[in-house]
Formats: sequence, C-alpha cells, structure tokens
Amino acid sequence: MLQRRTLLKSSAAVALLTPAFKALAEPVVTLKFHTFMAPMSNVWINMHKVWMDKVSRESGGRIKFEAYPAMQLGGTPAQLYDQAKDGVVDIIWTIPGYTAGRFPRLEVFELPFMMSNAEATSKAVWEYVQTVAVDEFKDTQVLALQVHGPGTIHTKDKPIRTAADLKGLKMRGPTRQTTKMLGYLGATPVGMPLPSIPDALSKGTIDGAVLPWEVVPSVKVQELAKFHSEFDPAGGALYTATFVLAMNKARYNALPPDLKKIIDNNSGLATSGWLGKVHQAGDGAGRQSALDHKNTVYTIPPVDAQEFKRKAALVEVEWVQDMNKRGFDGQKLLNTARALIEKHSKVAAAPARVAPKKV
Repeated sequence: MLQRRTLLKSSAAVALLTPAFKALAEPVVTLKFHTFMAPMSNVWINMHKVWMDKVSRESGGRIKFEAYPAMQLGGTPAQLYDQAKDGVVDIIWTIPGYTAGRFPRLEVFELPFMMSNAEATSKAVWEYVQTVAVDEFKDTQVLALQVHGPGTIHTKDKPIRTAADLKGLKMRGPTRQTTKMLGYLGATPVGMPLPSIPDALSKGTIDGAVLPWEVVPSVKVQELAKFHSEFDPAGGALYTATFVLAMNKARYNALPPDLKKIIDNNSGLATSGWLGKVHQAGDGAGRQSALDHKNTVYTIPPVDAQEFKRKAALVEVEWVQDMNKRGFDGQKLLNTARALIEKHSKVAAAPARVAPKKV
C-alpha cells in the first residue's frame, strides 16, 4: 500500500512538472537581422525594432533576434539581399534597387510621380509582386514590401525651384529609375547607397541628393545641405523607393509550424502597409530638423511640378520598352501598378465605420 502511495505521489509530481519540462524542450530560435540603417534612425527604432519585439513577444520568447544595424556584419547594402539568400544572415531589410536591374518589374513603383501615400502604395507593392512578379523574389521568403514617403530634393548651395535649376548639379539617386529621372531633369546623376551620402556631400562629390524627409537626420543632410525642395501633395510625389524585408528560405522552412505561423502573422499585406505608414510618419521630424538648422525649405507648386513631370516622363516610356524587350507587357504592368495604388488609396481614405449605438 505504501509503495502504491509513493508511486501515485511520484506520478502526480511528474504531471505537475511536465509543462515546465515541455517549455524547456520547446526550441528557441535566434535570428540574425541585418540592415544598412543607422541605429538611431527612425526606421531602425520605430520599424525594425518594433517588428522584432512584436515577433518575440508573440512567440513567447521562443524567437529571439540578434540585431545588426549599419552593416555591422560586413558587406555593402547592395549585398544584403544575397546575404539572406545565401544564409549569411537570416533576415534583411534593404532597397532591391541597389542591385540595378535585378528586380525590373518591381521598378514600376520607382517611376516618377507614381506614388500616393506610403501606406497605400506599400500595400499595392505587396499585391503587385504576389500577382505579377513573385518570381523576382523566389530565392528568399519575402516577409514584406514597402515604400517610403514622398521623395524630396536636398542641395548644398543652390535652391531648386524649377526643373531647370537642377541643370549641371551632381545629384545622388538611390535606384536605377531615380538616377535616370535625375538625368532627364538635367542633373548629373550619381547612384549611391544611403550611408555614402554624408561623405559625398562633405567632400563635394555630389551637390545634393534626393531623399525622403524621414531619413534626413540619420545621415545629417540637414547639416550638410542648406536648401530643401518638396512638392505640393496636389502635384504628386517626385519619386519613392521600394524596400524588401526578406528571410532566408531554408531558415524559414526549418521553423516549427507554430513559430512559422508567428512569422506569417507578421508578414504580408498588413505588415507592408504598416511599415510604409510608420516610414512616412517620420517625415515631419526630418523636415523639422532642416527648419531647426535655419535651412530654406521650398514647396514646389503643382504648376511648376508639371515641368518636372514632362521631362521625367521619358523614364516611364523607357521602362515600358524595357519590359517589352524582356518578354513582359510593360504597359499592362504599369496599368496594374497604378490601379493597385488607386485601389489601396481609396481604402486608406475611406472613413472608418462606426457601429450604431444600441438604444
């Protein structure tokens, strides 16, 4: 009888301890996150860190991150996508356009005066890629796609009020389509990734750069440039750039089903829209940093924006022709992108429905 009681007590103790043992047995996954953004940037603090914290929290701490901003693991921003593809790191965030021509169908969103607001356009990018360009990212598990807010012009010594003012200036652009646009506007385009801008401006390698307001403080452009030209929203945004949040495919596939679901829940259309929204939300602080330095901020009115549009229109024509040569229907792709931007812009602008009060 005593032996039976002992066995029962032992069984009860094991039963009580089982959840603890089970928790200890559940795998903890540590993912390396790598990007070019500075550790004090809006993108790193309010987008990347918030996303990682959310994933960790929802996984009950079973997904952890080793976070590396500012290319701390080496390489260049243009190599980030391949770092995820090859498993050098687990997750990256970068500009696909840093590798010119590698993601040609995605470039439609970087054409001049394409975007509306970043949240709506980011959702459009996600849907576009999933429907007509998914094979461009077949080498990774794409978690989100987004754009930044309206691109603006920043110059060291000369204010830009008309397209003619850009003539002869050496202007930095982030992607192939944006540098083409700068060329058609009369500037001498210089392609370079974001981290290279401060040195290039200070040494006179470039006379200015196009950037969204949001990123200005992280590369000290408000200290290196005296003049800033933005476009009246009624005339459209000069340009935007696309970004990808991508994961090594083998690493994703090796995750336990429940952890894979956590990643899936923080990927896709909604996450893309959220990233775009937060990205553009940083524009106000960036603009204020220029005002705090007593810099000149000029708003280009819609009537003067027309000349920018006319000169930059050739970029769109060339892109459509390039797509046709690659075996795609360029005009159809362009129409699809515009329709998706319009679709998601209408959703973003729609008033929230309020449930009727019970009486």
